[in-house]
Amino acid sequence: MKVYYDADTSLDYLKNKNLAVLGFGSQGHAHSLNLKDSGLNVCVGLRRDSARWSKAETAGLDVKEVADAVKWADVTMILLPDQVQREVYEKEIAPNLKSGSTIAFGHGFNIHYKQIVPPADINVMMIAPKSPGHLVRRTFLEGTGVPCLIAVHQDPGGRTKEFALAWAKGIGGTKAGVIETNFKDETETDLFGEQAVLCGGSAELIKAGFETLLEAGYPPELAYFECMHEMKLIVDLYYEGGLSRMNYSVSDTAEYGGMTRGKRLITSETRKEMKKILEDVQSGKFAEEWLNEYRSGQKKMEELRKENREHPIEKVGAKLREMMSWLIKKNQKEEIGV
Repeated sequence: MKVYYDADTSLDYLKNKNLAVLGFGSQGHAHSLNLKDSGLNVCVGLRRDSARWSKAETAGLDVKEVADAVKWADVTMILLPDQVQREVYEKEIAPNLKSGSTIAFGHGFNIHYKQIVPPADINVMMIAPKSPGHLVRRTFLEGTGVPCLIAVHQDPGGRTKEFALAWAKGIGGTKAGVIETNFKDETETDLFGEQAVLCGGSAELIKAGFETLLEAGYPPELAYFECMHEMKLIVDLYYEGGLSRMNYSVSDTAEYGGMTRGKRLITSETRKEMKKILEDVQSGKFAEEWLNEYRSGQKKMEELRKENREHPIEKVGAKLREMMSWLIKKNQKEEIGV
């Protein structure tokens, strides 16, 4: 596996190009601001009535309506939510694409599941930072970066990989390292990780632990600290040095207890269910389910959101986090993109 760094690419590939970033959310604000700070010619594409229009202008960025941004651009990065990309592509992007231009994605969902099928004369690439956008921005300002994945889906112009590496450099990725993959592998591993471990598995484990302690009569504040608050401390150790770093840093009691009891939770049945989740991702069943949910008005999604908001751990956590002034300051800074 080759890892690409700063010395392996140049911003010159994009120096004389017009770069449009569609969207100004977590990833959109990071890509556009980092590219601008890297000296590249960038604009943000938004709906005229978007609440983020003024935020992007206040940040010093040129803002255009989506269709105008695509007409202007040589490279268009689509950083809109997965579920809306197809509609925006069909109505505002495809009619305005210049032959030989490039479209880019931060995630392979719509290309892999054929929601978007670009013409053969369009270059198609992906630059996917392996972190939330606020961290992409923060590390860039600190002079570092986060690892990125790149992929090329169509390359009629013969320079799409060079464009992808240059874009990754422009947002700070080549300071940390860039790995080449393909749209299929990025999409399927990303969705599986989110569902089985990062967003689904971890959240359910935290809630189950919290509920178990409450049912046994322990104070909710103690349950919150043990099952939610301290999770970050453990995950930070994983992040810094893997499983061994975590086990080295915790007490012998915690290490032994974790290694002997963890397998009682993640059983053969759990692993079977993980495989089913992966099969749903690979077959496209999950993608179809999610897109149907979105198109039918997201009733189930709103019910699940309400259920999460009303969980006792959220109410206890909101009170306890008021004690943590550093979290308030951090969240305020990230809201304004600094």
